Amino acid sequence: MLILVVAATPPEVEPLAQYFGNKIDVLITGAGMVPTAFALGQHFARFKYDLVINLGIAGSFDRNIALGSVIEVTEDTFAETGAEDDDQFIPMNVLGFGEVTYRSTTTLDEVESNFFLKKAGAITVNTVHGNDASIKKVQERLNPQLESMEGAAFFYACGQVSARCIQIRAVSNYVEKRNRDSWQIGLAIKNLNNFAIDLIEAIINH
Repeated sequence: MLILVVAATPPEVEPLAQYFGNKIDVLITGAGMVPTAFALGQHFARFKYDLVINLGIAGSFDRNIALGSVIEVTEDTFAETGAEDDDQFIPMNVLGFGEVTYRSTTTLDEVESNFFLKKAGAITVNTVHGNDASIKKVQERLNPQLESMEGAAFFYACGQVSARCIQIRAVSNYVEKRNRDSWQIGLAIKNLNNFAIDLIEAIINH
């Protein structure tokens, strides 16, 4: 099986990349939705894969999700794509200019039935939330569990070429007023890579 692992930055998948070497392809897109979509568009024009896996860290709005938890994101929304109407926000789909929510084209249990993760919905943003008022506003509007800067762009790009894809993220921090001292990036990356290594080993050896 031809597998592509997609990540925004090298540290997020460095343990996995070192473990597998050239057994799988790894694409580092750069942080953000525009670099992600562009890099995947270029890559998909040249290569086809049986499975594409987006790995990365994320912030959690949901305090019931422990820091370091590994989560399967099955639905992801471009949270900022639309128009303001005074205090109201009109999403792109309501304006009639396209979709804002995208979904995985397969699921973890369909890929490998012995693996299970909690499923969550996420938003993709240009500006990660760190203000109480904006956090409350987006929670009231979209009720997201996680946020990242790439997830919906990954789903969008994969959907354009009908690529079989899943998104797996580990929670590095809660979405709150910026407080780097409380972040658990190292733990999140460790747990993410340990899970991904076990998963890809099982797929390869299936």
